[in-house]
Amino acid sequence: MKLSSFFLGTVFAIAVIAGLLLIVGVKFQTPPPGEGAALYNASSEAVLKGVVRETRDFKCPVSEHEIGSHLMLETADGIVLVHLAPGRVMRRQQLVFAPGDQLQVLGSRVRVAGNQGLIAREITKGNEVYVFRDPEGKLLLVQR
Repeated sequence: MKLSSFFLGTVFAIAVIAGLLLIVGVKFQTPPPGEGAALYNASSEAVLKGVVRETRDFKCPVSEHEIGSHLMLETADGIVLVHLAPGRVMRRQQLVFAPGDQLQVLGSRVRVAGNQGLIAREITKGNEVYVFRDPEGKLLLVQR
């Protein structure tokens, strides 16, 4: 009888701990303020024109610490880091930008990890317009 009580108590304790870990784990998965769409500010929107010099994928707060796709856009004022979208989204949509591409980028100017950049909302490449986010910064990624 003592062994079965011990077993039931252990199972109950494990269930409680697992439940608490699940609750805490879900809480950590929501992006804290200052990440993802929370970084997008419509009042800081700008339109930049330039040439892609380089593309990079790296872990980024704009992509909520996923591997995000980025490009280095050479503008008349210098090189700007443009935050596109999580890499998985770019691959699923089969969107590729390459060095030498002429782009016009509409997005929100931001400072991420101490560096100036731009979170892309729309990118125009030739006659193609790629919409990455809605005006509030929520990720969409629809081609029109």
